[in-house]
Amino acid sequence: MDTANLRLIFVLTDLIAPLAVGYFLHQRHLVSGEAINKLIRFNVVCIYTVLALLSFWVLPISWSLLTVPIFGFLLILVPGAIGTVAFARHFKSWLDRGAYIASAMLANIGTLGGVCAFILYDEQGFAYTQLIGTCQNILLVLVIFPMAQYCYMKHTHAVRKTDRLHSFCDMFFSLNQLSLIGMAAGLLFNACGIERPPALAPVFQGLVHIAAWIAMLPVGFLIDFQQVRRYAHRVRSLTALRFLITPVLFGVLIYLFVDEPVTQGTLVICSFCPTAINAVLTSRLYHLTTDLAVASFVITTGLFLPILFPALFFLLR
Repeated sequence: MDTANLRLIFVLTDLIAPLAVGYFLHQRHLVSGEAINKLIRFNVVCIYTVLALLSFWVLPISWSLLTVPIFGFLLILVPGAIGTVAFARHFKSWLDRGAYIASAMLANIGTLGGVCAFILYDEQGFAYTQLIGTCQNILLVLVIFPMAQYCYMKHTHAVRKTDRLHSFCDMFFSLNQLSLIGMAAGLLFNACGIERPPALAPVFQGLVHIAAWIAMLPVGFLIDFQQVRRYAHRVRSLTALRFLITPVLFGVLIYLFVDEPVTQGTLVICSFCPTAINAVLTSRLYHLTTDLAVASFVITTGLFLPILFPALFFLLR
C-alpha cells in the first residue's frame, strides 16, 4: 500500500474521531465551554504557527505558487456573490441572510482541507491550503465581519456605536494572526537556501495530527442535531453551492490557468470544502441565525467526509 493510501485512514482517525469525541464530551458535560475556547486559541496561536513555519520552509517556490492566493480570494468571494444574489435574498429575515452568506463564503479549508491535502500531497498540499486559509482570514476581517454587522443593523434598524479603529486592530493585529509570521519565516529560510533539518519532518507530521484533533474536537462539542434538523431545509441550496456550482466553476478555471499537478489537485479539494466553523462563530459574534450556520456546517461536513473526499482521493491521486 502506498503512502497516500495509508494516509487515507486519517479521515477516520483525525477528522471523524475527534468530532465524535467532542460531541460525547458535550453530551456528558465533561468539559466546559471555557476550556474548549482555550484549546481553540492554543491551536491557532501555537500549533498552526509551527506548522506554517515547517511547511513553508520546504514549499517549492514557483510561478504556480502565485496563483494560489488569487484562487484563495476567489474561492471566498465568488461563492459569496452567488449565494447572495441567487439564494440569500429569498430569506425575509436579515439575520438568516447574514448567516447564509457567511456560510456560503467561509469554507473549511485551513483545517479540513489541510488534512485532506496532506493525505494526498504531503507537506506541499498542506502549505497551499494554509496560504488559502490566510486569504480567508483577511476577507473575514475586511468583508465578512462588515457584512454580518450590516445584516444585523438592517434587522435592528440601528447603528452600533463602536470604536472602529480599535475594533479593526483587535481583529486583524492579534495573536490569532501569528501563523503569518511562521509563513514569512519559512519562506525566508526557503529563499535563502537554508535546508530544513530532516529531523523536523516527523515533527511536522505529528503536529498535523495534533492540530486536526484540537481543531475538530471543539466542532463536535458545538453540534446540536435537533437544531440541525430544524434548519436542514434552508441549507439545501448551500449544499448545491458548495458541492456542485463552486466545484464546476472553479474546476474549469483551475485546469485552464494552473499547470502544476499538486497545485491543481489542492485547489480542487479546496473548491469542494464544506462550510467552515468560522461561519458559526461569525453568526454568534453578530447575533445572526447561528443555528442556520451550524446546520450548514454539519450537513456539508457530513457529506464531504464519508462520500466526497474518498471520491476525490481516488480521482486525484
